[in-house]
Amino acid sequence: QVQLVESGGGLVQTGGSLRLSCAASGRTFSSYAMGWFRQAPGKEREFVAAISRYGSIRDYADSVKGRFTISRDNAKNMVYLQMNSLKPEDTAVYYCAGTGSYSLKISEYDYWGQGTQVTVSS
Repeated sequence: QVQLVESGGGLVQTGGSLRLSCAASGRTFSSYAMGWFRQAPGKEREFVAAISRYGSIRDYADSVKGRFTISRDNAKNMVYLQMNSLKPEDTAVYYCAGTGSYSLKISEYDYWGQGTQVTVSS
């Protein structure tokens, strides 16, 4: 089992950058593929990015491709989401999540953090 805690959210202007961090507990962090998801007010939670256990595979939602980068440091039990060229439509609560099998589907993720708010002002 793994527990996840996100940080790094905040208020940023359009075109700005933020780096989200997710700290994971437990000694088996490298056993899990990790993902970032987001949920905007009144909308369903959606996939943002995923990274395989050792980082060899990465996937992104079309809406963030070329602007966001997911990475992980297994030695530190950390996963990151670097967000550049932010847009107002990126405003959402961002969640870090873990799964035993690499997937882009929300339903495949077993472990979730509490979320961190990202607000992009126009």
